[in-house]
Amino acid sequence: MRKLTLDNFKIASALFIRQISGTPIPDLFGSTDGKAVGTYIEQAFNHYLRATYDYIPGNAASGIDFPDLNVDLKVTSIRQPQSSSPFRDASQKVYGLGYHLLVFTYEKSDDSTTQTARLNFRDAIFVAQEKTGDYQTTYGLIGVLNRNGNKDDIVVYLEERNLPLD
Repeated sequence: MRKLTLDNFKIASALFIRQISGTPIPDLFGSTDGKAVGTYIEQAFNHYLRATYDYIPGNAASGIDFPDLNVDLKVTSIRQPQSSSPFRDASQKVYGLGYHLLVFTYEKSDDSTTQTARLNFRDAIFVAQEKTGDYQTTYGLIGVLNRNGNKDDIVVYLEERNLPLD
């Protein structure tokens, strides 16, 4: 087996969603629970990867799904996208989460004749860890700096948004 690297992880992600898109999934028929869909896809993706690659899967204690690669997987509906990864503190909003994100977006449909669900994956988006900061916060900070703002201006900007930093 080959070692899982970030490059082949990205390639495998794209191949996986192409393979699973449109596949009948009886376990998800009638489910409106996005968490159930996410859990199913995370498990299916891990199974897919384990067939080819050698890696240590994540667990609840590690907090991210692929700790060796420093990547967390998020699966969300295109109709009602949700963030299940809120920023833990103000520094993450400014500097980023500290890990990469892989986001799968899908559209779900149920087939009552076959009693199966089908997921049509729309995107597999890899977000590098340095790009995981909050867009509005970093955009605003860049604006302060572009207007020759100083440390006091930055402190005011962050405090106005209830984001105190040390």
